[in-house]
Amino acid sequence: MISIQEMSFRYKRQQELFSSFSFRQENGSIAGLLGKNGAGKTTLLKLIAGLLAPKGGQLKINGYEPFERNPSFLESIYFVPEEFILPPVTISCYVKATAPLYPDFDYEKMAQILKDFELASQRNINKLSHGQRKKFLIAFALSTNCKLLILDEPTNGLDIPSKSLFRKVLIRSVTDEQLVLISTHQVKDVETIIEKVLVLDEGKIILDKNMDEISQQWKFLAVDSLAVIESPLYYERCPSGFKVMLAADRQESEVDLELLFNALVKEAI
Repeated sequence: MISIQEMSFRYKRQQELFSSFSFRQENGSIAGLLGKNGAGKTTLLKLIAGLLAPKGGQLKINGYEPFERNPSFLESIYFVPEEFILPPVTISCYVKATAPLYPDFDYEKMAQILKDFELASQRNINKLSHGQRKKFLIAFALSTNCKLLILDEPTNGLDIPSKSLFRKVLIRSVTDEQLVLISTHQVKDVETIIEKVLVLDEGKIILDKNMDEISQQWKFLAVDSLAVIESPLYYERCPSGFKVMLAADRQESEVDLELLFNALVKEAI
């Protein structure tokens, strides 16, 4: 569980990024964290992971203060950053050396995900492509069975088949006791798997809703002409006409997260 109350944070010689920031998220869901460049998504993830210390307020993850780096906290969280450096060892060597740090590590799950990703355990990690190394790190993260998994831009560097496989593996591997927090700019890559949407803008969470709540509040359509639409809340031109966001009615539609995000940050809704 993530519990943040009145947290503040700033980098040296820079404007305050978070001021009186509060947020709470229970375990048992896959949440997508969206935001513009510079909104503070990666910084927030690093604060949650204990890589940065808040300047004020309270930040607790599963009852622990992350920056204290308590061993019980560290074994319950796994962070896959967007940029990473891995040692020049084989996959099997890395797993043998690192997996014991996580009491609930599932070696059978790891073997299955490696098979799904077509990664042989005898391969040297640093001789893999960037996309293959990203898939290995995702496989390891899912196999830890940590209570909190943080994935920062997990689909960057993955080809189209790998993105599809990533979604299938993630859904299959996560349990109801875990919380998965995914930060991404690639909204289309994750909109079918996330259960909750968080939008961060100017140091504040401006949207915190599950997908069912969103579909009950708004409707998303693609139309040839705006003439057939009465009172659109927000719209964008697309190759086939227009993508439109409306107040919900009895007719349900699939959620268009990209359109929703653009409407929010442009203060159209």
